[in-house]
Amino acid sequence: MTTRTLLVALLLPITLACRPAIAEGQAPQTDSMQEQDTSKLSVATLGMGCFWCTEAVFNDLKGIDRVEVGYSGGKVKNPAYREVTTGRTGHVEVGRIWFDPEVISYADILTVFFHVHDPTTLNRQGADVGTHYRSVIFYHDEAQRETAERVLSETAASGLWKDPIVTAIEPLTNYYKAEDYHQEYFANNPNQGYCSYVIAPKVAKVRKEFLHLLKEE
Repeated sequence: MTTRTLLVALLLPITLACRPAIAEGQAPQTDSMQEQDTSKLSVATLGMGCFWCTEAVFNDLKGIDRVEVGYSGGKVKNPAYREVTTGRTGHVEVGRIWFDPEVISYADILTVFFHVHDPTTLNRQGADVGTHYRSVIFYHDEAQRETAERVLSETAASGLWKDPIVTAIEPLTNYYKAEDYHQEYFANNPNQGYCSYVIAPKVAKVRKEFLHLLKEE
């Protein structure tokens, strides 16, 4: 059991008690429901290990309207965190990123994506192991697919990573918002152990290497 999984296991009884039940037959939170009030923005959906990291990293970039964490790619509707972590639902922990393409491009977002996590380790990021931690780009349209393939190829050719990149590029088929206690986790728990030792270094790396993409304070 990883440090992060142990932490969530300890918090789960409390957080689940506060989580509203999903009524039988209730429609899942689909793309259109998530994007209905953000028609001028584009959306990226990325899996790069722990979704707490994804949210914290991309919240720092200019042109990012908001980041939400959730689950994509699986076969079970409205999955709970404890189901996803078994690896049996097929879902991936993802960050859903609403961004203004006139301020930051999808290619820029993917460039940060390939720099801030290790895209060469299959189904793991550090001590976080499992298919729900796999590296994946879920594209929303053909333009995103083409951009993803181009940026992946450019990254592989650049020599940034010594080993082959295993990031998957797949069409987005579903998305479910994660439980409330997962949202804004780093911002709400900056001194928690996982945040200090795993997330904070990723945030620091982006602030150092992508200064030109940071929001103005």
